[in-house]
Amino acid sequence: MSTQANFILKVFILSLGVSVLIKYGGPSLPVGATSVNALIAVLTPSLILAIAFLWRIGKYRSL
Repeated sequence: MSTQANFILKVFILSLGVSVLIKYGGPSLPVGATSVNALIAVLTPSLILAIAFLWRIGKYRSL
């Protein structure tokens, strides 16, 4: 039970750190606030995970 609580706490702290970084560091980035940039920011993590999972499935099937 302790390991699950530690994992959840680590994810929470990492999420908090990323949100603080975005809130205070985001406005200093040289990126305009457009809908295209928002779409790229929202879809990029999902696409990276999809590619990683497809690569892993392909590697698993070849064994």
